[in-house]
Amino acid sequence: MSAEQIQIFDTTLRDGEQVPGCKLNKEQKLIIADQLEALGVDVIEAGFPVSSPGDFEAVAAIAKQVKHATVCGLTRAVEHDIDVAAEALKAAKKPRIHTGIGTSDSHIKYKFKSTQEEIIQRAYAAVAYAKRYVEDVEFYAEDAGRTDNAYLARVCEAAIKAGATVLNIPDTTGYCLPEEYGAKIKYLKENVKGIDQAILSCHCHNDLGLATANSISGVVHGARQIECTINGVGERAGNTALEEVVMILKQHPGLNLLTNIKTPQLYQTSQLVSYHMGVNTQPNKSIVGANPFAHSSGIHQDGVIKNRQTYEIIDPKDVGVTESAIVLTARSGRAALAYRAKLVGYELTKLQLDEVYQTFLRFADQQKEVQDNDIHRIIESSKIYSEILINS
Repeated sequence: MSAEQIQIFDTTLRDGEQVPGCKLNKEQKLIIADQLEALGVDVIEAGFPVSSPGDFEAVAAIAKQVKHATVCGLTRAVEHDIDVAAEALKAAKKPRIHTGIGTSDSHIKYKFKSTQEEIIQRAYAAVAYAKRYVEDVEFYAEDAGRTDNAYLARVCEAAIKAGATVLNIPDTTGYCLPEEYGAKIKYLKENVKGIDQAILSCHCHNDLGLATANSISGVVHGARQIECTINGVGERAGNTALEEVVMILKQHPGLNLLTNIKTPQLYQTSQLVSYHMGVNTQPNKSIVGANPFAHSSGIHQDGVIKNRQTYEIIDPKDVGVTESAIVLTARSGRAALAYRAKLVGYELTKLQLDEVYQTFLRFADQQKEVQDNDIHRIIESSKIYSEILINS
């Protein structure tokens, strides 16, 4: 059976930019959009055009610049929003309008002070109105994660009848468990009339740390688009991290799902977004943090030196990292010290290593990490320094 394609919808420039203090200017958005296209994302959500003149200009500039990816603009289920988005997307080779409305009881009662039937009518009207401008219309059912499945199916049917090509099923508050979210996607696949005419899309938030797990559960149960951001940036606790879902699908070929992402560009893309947003990526962030390919425990270091796969399930080069790092600390063993010493020019015999290792431990106890220049100092202070020089 041939693998099925999962579309990667990147919303770093829209949902990702909603991180407090992370406002990007037009020039920065153009730089990031250019890299996202080089990375291979299928859809770039460039912004929310009606929200400000600056956002409108950025979306219009990105629409003009992008050559291959679909460029998407977000709207509410409001005709003026849709008019403005359509204008901003005029120059796009592949424009998409992303419109929608809240569907949970909480949103209907408190946010819209409306009824279920009226929300269905508004959903239909918004999609139909957007369809006047573009063929590709995505509908989002905000807070779908907390929306009754039977009612959600009715909303989705209305959106399809109005011409929606993609149905976004957001877990807006990050509340769902993976099995619940997967079951929701499965229910829609099996119960929405005309579902074969639209793509189901996962848009998951990370309030409970489940965004990636929920997105994977969604595609396993039939969704064929994942909405995500570089580094998982986004509102509150963030969104599904692009690099995580892409590498999960790549590392698990048994899922029979693939993407167009050029994974060796993941690390540089992460660094670029981090730089322009001014948000440092946490060191232990999977895939693109500073630590996923760094080893400081002696047991782990010995295993990685002997065979990388003992403690690494991903080849660093697959995500654009040059090599694994053996970090010398007081927890490091002889194998790690010998490895790092060789890199800086010292070939130690077993007896020499035993002698130098004791000096190394005393030194390592005084500081967090031992650098290359420290290795020279440790060996030079060793009783057998002259012997090491002869043998190296």
